[in-house]
Amino acid sequence: MTRATPAAAEFRVSKRSRALGAGLAVAVALVLVGCGGIADQPGGGARDTVDADLAGSLSAGDAAAAAEGVNAFGFDLHTSVAEDGENTVTSPLSASVLLAMVAAGAGGDNAEEMVELLGLDGPRDTRYAALLADLVDAGDVTLEIANALWAAEGYPFEDDFVSFVQRTYGATLDEVDLGSQDAADEIDAWVDERTKGLIDEIAADLGLPDPQAVLVLLNTVYFQGTWTTAFDEDDTWEMPFALADGDDVMVPTMHRSDVEVATSFGEGFQMLRLPYGDDERFGMEVLLPDEDVALDELLDDLDAEVWRNAVDGLQPATVSQIALPRFELEWDASLKEVLQSLGMASAFGDGDFTPMSPADPFLDTVVQKTYIQVDETGTEAAAVTGGMMAQSAGPPPFQVDRPFAFTVSDRETGAVLFLGSVHDPRG
Repeated sequence: MTRATPAAAEFRVSKRSRALGAGLAVAVALVLVGCGGIADQPGGGARDTVDADLAGSLSAGDAAAAAEGVNAFGFDLHTSVAEDGENTVTSPLSASVLLAMVAAGAGGDNAEEMVELLGLDGPRDTRYAALLADLVDAGDVTLEIANALWAAEGYPFEDDFVSFVQRTYGATLDEVDLGSQDAADEIDAWVDERTKGLIDEIAADLGLPDPQAVLVLLNTVYFQGTWTTAFDEDDTWEMPFALADGDDVMVPTMHRSDVEVATSFGEGFQMLRLPYGDDERFGMEVLLPDEDVALDELLDDLDAEVWRNAVDGLQPATVSQIALPRFELEWDASLKEVLQSLGMASAFGDGDFTPMSPADPFLDTVVQKTYIQVDETGTEAAAVTGGMMAQSAGPPPFQVDRPFAFTVSDRETGAVLFLGSVHDPRG
């Protein structure tokens, strides 16, 4: 995927203006944490949902605790993958759910690393059922979450691993030939449908088709929300936007005047929240660095606690003008090296995955792809995170498909009876 032209946001408080760089995506990604609804899932396996009895036995506190883990990991992940001066859009929720499903099959030190990184209460954290169930009631935004397992035909998986992932995450299970292009096409079609065509493929990013692949785990998140108060298209015009290098570029910028919104201040930034829908349950938080603070500097110090404090500090205020660029961004990256650097090293090497399968596969790769569009009507965004489990290829085949030499010998004496070289076996 190509990256969109750098874009970001500006809002004005009491006639003071400050520029925001491409890291607006940090706030955007966290909007996805407040989403809901596990979508119907097509595929060969039966449709499944989060177990109602399991979810009902948990509390709002369990959902909030799971969300805290999502946020803490999400900020660490974003900081690690964001490159200076580059647009970055991550989905903490999608990455966390995907890796939590993988963690359900981990054991030993491998499980401990994943539990610590993701803020789980154990490798099989049922609190995610509470979180997903709480997010089902999405109010007046559209939000769909889907999870799926694509298993290699005949590969042995532990029944309790599969049932836990289906019960807790509402995942479907399909058995396919992961070494075939047909299976790769089927996975891409599933992603395309789950993200409403915003992300059309992930199989090639995961290295599929691959005869050594034994399990593909997928999570998708789709979000669509309309602003509580829409921007008027007649109030959108070209305005200069200051890039980090000091150059100005002209970008289509939406405007609203004398607006009642919620704002707050953090260390080195202002926050403004633009809500979606009539109930305003979901919203976009725009973080605007102070004039003397570069966006990359802000990102270095931004974590879940800093963000949470700013959100908790939001207060109603009258803003003389909001000026927010329209933007459309696509982003994708392999998360393997980043996850290793964050402490999840064993999973990609000799980590224990026997709770997943007696054959003890390893985590070969994790990939995330995202899309977001913000315009006068609202926001549409999608994410897919995929992980592929593989088995050792074993010793390479001994395939005699080129000129070779041979001997015929006596094992007892070591005497060579015949010695030959074959350039053309046809004679």
